[in-house]
Amino acid sequence: MRYRELIQMGSFCFVITFVAAILTVIYPNYGVVFVCLLGASITLYAIAFTKVRYRKINELADYLYQIYMGDYTLDVRDYKEGELSILKSEIYKLTLRMVEQNELLLKDKTYLADALSDITHQLKTPLTSISMMADLIAADHIEDMRRLEFTKHIHTQVERMRLLVTALLKMSKLDAKAVELKQEPIVLCELIEQSREPFRIIEELKEIKVHIDGDKEASCMGDFPWLQEAISNVLKNCFEHTKVKGRIEIQYWQNAIYSQVTITDDGEGIDEEDLPHVFERFYKGKNANPDSVGIGLALAKQIITGHNGSIHIISEKGKGSKFIIKLYKVTKLSQSMSS
Repeated sequence: MRYRELIQMGSFCFVITFVAAILTVIYPNYGVVFVCLLGASITLYAIAFTKVRYRKINELADYLYQIYMGDYTLDVRDYKEGELSILKSEIYKLTLRMVEQNELLLKDKTYLADALSDITHQLKTPLTSISMMADLIAADHIEDMRRLEFTKHIHTQVERMRLLVTALLKMSKLDAKAVELKQEPIVLCELIEQSREPFRIIEELKEIKVHIDGDKEASCMGDFPWLQEAISNVLKNCFEHTKVKGRIEIQYWQNAIYSQVTITDDGEGIDEEDLPHVFERFYKGKNANPDSVGIGLALAKQIITGHNGSIHIISEKGKGSKFIIKLYKVTKLSQSMSS
């Protein structure tokens, strides 16, 4: 109830004034006394009322000081009515919001520190290698064949750094929500073919058989270039870990709820202890490619999640891995629930 204190004070003044007026009518000879008593009563009540309010305000000031000093454990609410009680409740709500924001800031700070540490580590290795190769190339006694070998190695490390920086830029854009993922109809077979195209050479060199099966009419809604990036990263992982003359199967279909793409390889598989971490940034399992930076699958998951989808992996050591990608249909209900 708002203005509770003022209503109480007004009611008290009205009652005491009414009583004094009645007594003055009944005992007119004591009118002056009643008026003096009325003034004294109102004055004492006003002093007491003000003292109580100042005490409560001091409590609020002490509470705010404790918050300023970093103590968020106090509860200032008194579960009563009145303006000050409402103010206490609002301050408490603000305190809870500050605690939540502070926790988020600490998490962001920790994440940023870890990310910078990982990025520094990923860049330090190729930079160190490039520096060593450059020193060797500059040596006078180096043979031309060795110089050419070191030059190729430098190009390889530069390309690795370029891919890392490109992937990090893409992930940072997604993190900052600086990219508006389009919702356009995409035919799944075209998406898969375009995603497979960059790996034609490795497919021929390793004599890998790629079997694609699915509903030619199957489709999904999304941003074609970004989904192509996600599927390509998953395929890259499969091609890298599939043995020579191995096999990769790609299946796709859709139903009333989602569109699904399943990519299966018969490679070396993933250790059980590595499975929970395969989609983490910069994570490299025991069987990871030495040139891998551990960011491709993390980027793929981030893109697919941004498309209202999910990705998970089933793998068994020595028998291969299966990636299951689901892109859920976006409806007005799901959009309103997500917003």
